[in-house]
Amino acid sequence: MTSNIQKIGAIFGSCVLLFMAIVSGNAQAHSSSNSYITFSTQDQISVLRVDVNLRDIDLVFDLDQNKDGKVSWGETLAKTTEIKAWLEQGIALSRTHQKCSLTQMNMKASDHADGTYLSVEWAVACSGAAQEEPAGLSLRYGLMFDQDNLHRALVKIDLPDAQSSAILSPDRPEVSLTKANDSVPHVLARYLIEGIWHIWIGIDHILFLLSLLILAFLEPSRKSVIQWPAVQNVKAAVLDVLTVVTAFTLAHSITLGLSIFKWLEPSADLIEPVIALSVVAAALNNLLGWAALRRWQLAFAFGLVHGFGFANVLLDLGLPSDQLAIALGGFNLGVELGQIAIVLVFLPVAWALRHTKFYRWVIVVGGSLAIAVLGTIWTLQRTGIF
Repeated sequence: MTSNIQKIGAIFGSCVLLFMAIVSGNAQAHSSSNSYITFSTQDQISVLRVDVNLRDIDLVFDLDQNKDGKVSWGETLAKTTEIKAWLEQGIALSRTHQKCSLTQMNMKASDHADGTYLSVEWAVACSGAAQEEPAGLSLRYGLMFDQDNLHRALVKIDLPDAQSSAILSPDRPEVSLTKANDSVPHVLARYLIEGIWHIWIGIDHILFLLSLLILAFLEPSRKSVIQWPAVQNVKAAVLDVLTVVTAFTLAHSITLGLSIFKWLEPSADLIEPVIALSVVAAALNNLLGWAALRRWQLAFAFGLVHGFGFANVLLDLGLPSDQLAIALGGFNLGVELGQIAIVLVFLPVAWALRHTKFYRWVIVVGGSLAIAVLGTIWTLQRTGIF
């Protein structure tokens, strides 16, 4: 009787996970919500450029008027006046507490790794020092934070003698546009933080990795997965985890470098759907039992694809041309540190639950099914089918 109740409870929990996957998949097709802000000069004119995903703008203005699940450029242009006002209300540049004037120069659609963006450029006029100098300038950003508290604005200063970057969030909506310290330690630290942040908000990367780790705490047998016994030797479980994580790290480091140095540059339109498919494959592989593929091999094979995804984000952030290797190394190290932090949180929880039916039915079976559903939704959305 108790066993049946446990199974019913586990099945119910699995259904809840599946429901959550479907809801979250429909609400958010991609792993994160970012906008991109660049402060640069063009023909001795200071220019502020802001790129916001049309998917995000749709949350504010309901652009998808024909309800086909896609936001067209025509639907965006239909609300140009409202969008312009929203952008100018949510973005402010000032110098020594005096607001700078923004004169729109250009508005167009632009392609990023995660979809089509609205790109707007303004000519900036500030009182005080020469316009091309960032000294004393500060930027305040408030778009999308009310709709998504995980939204981030990636800021890049791209001036002849001043290159730096920053990440704006609900807790830190303002940044000073000062010339960054371009010493090796500061460049390394800056991109290390950005690497950590990217892996933490990269839900697709996280779910792929966790899908590959949940069987590390069960002893393989020819029975179904729910009947696999718990691993008794903690060293064996940790070694299994390290093998998978190392394979994933090695693979994505290879393709991250190849892409950044422009030796191999596959289209983001191909990479993003394959990353979503990798999530599905890793999750379903957990349910195959004895016939399952070796997880470290999956980690390496699909890790090569995830590396191209990391590269697309890093290229959007911008890289200092004179310290490319340092920035790349810092970002990659940040990804690894963020990855290790996730694993360190997961390890003790999985170890403590490995003997329970809850772990087998809800975490392994229910969790894998939920992740597979979510990955399938992502795949359909990233290919434009759904």
